Amino acid sequence: MHRTFIGAAAVAALALTGLSAHAGCADPRASGQLGTFQRMAPLMLQRSTSARRSEHEEAGENIVGTWHVIYTAGGSPFGEAFIQWHSDGTEWENINFPILGGNICMGNWKQVDENRVTRNHIGWLYTSGMLTGYFTETETDVVARDGNSYHGTNTQKVYDLEGHLVVEVPGTSSATRISP
Repeated sequence: MHRTFIGAAAVAALALTGLSAHAGCADPRASGQLGTFQRMAPLMLQRSTSARRSEHEEAGENIVGTWHVIYTAGGSPFGEAFIQWHSDGTEWENINFPILGGNICMGNWKQVDENRVTRNHIGWLYTSGMLTGYFTETETDVVARDGNSYHGTNTQKVYDLEGHLVVEVPGTSSATRISP
């Protein structure tokens, strides 16, 4: 109930501000709709048991690679993405949002401890292809010891072009590795 209220409050806040842009990589205002990708994912993304990581590697080694991620906000799924985490501490993401709203984002990450990584992520906001703001996302993820999944919590902040905070929305992520 509390999560639903937060999600509804975020949507209401954006509606009242008149800002109608969609975040490029994590749109906290979306209702609980999953894209068609989720229905196709089992056919497209096959995890290989031969690609399992060593049980002795740490989160920073296990996070490197390509992932299929499902995001939630207010307890409802709102986006799916492909994320590549790179060994140099950078990452990029392509999410299933309309291109005119922005669907490519980037950021950096670092290892917190042997099980967790944290990332800072940023992207532009567009309305019908016109720049209208930006968002930041901070996320902390727990990486499975076998390196084939992770889950975490995040906070997204949406800003207008003058840098004024429009809305802040907490959410979650859940990911599975895409094997080469």
